[in-house]
Amino acid sequence: MSSLLVVGADHLGNITDKLVNSGFKEIIHLDGRKVNMVKRGIPEHIDLVLVMTDYVNHNLAKVIKQKAKSQEKPIYFVKRSWSSIHPVLQKIGKKQAN
Repeated sequence: MSSLLVVGADHLGNITDKLVNSGFKEIIHLDGRKVNMVKRGIPEHIDLVLVMTDYVNHNLAKVIKQKAKSQEKPIYFVKRSWSSIHPVLQKIGKKQAN
């Protein structure tokens, strides 16, 4: 995995650095504040989608989930904390190793 789409949260803070240290070369962040975010698609080169559930509206989460499913992109729902994100990344790493 080298590219990641993060949906939700106004800013990621040090989470971006930790994601880079976890091996992601490209991180695209959509804060999800604007209504037209629902219309945006998931770029083709994205390997994984993370949705910050505590910082995204329900409709956007639903639309992103549908788009990820139609493009066969893995999507994970996490809270905006490294303690919530890190275990998900570890599971993904174990799946790829097998």
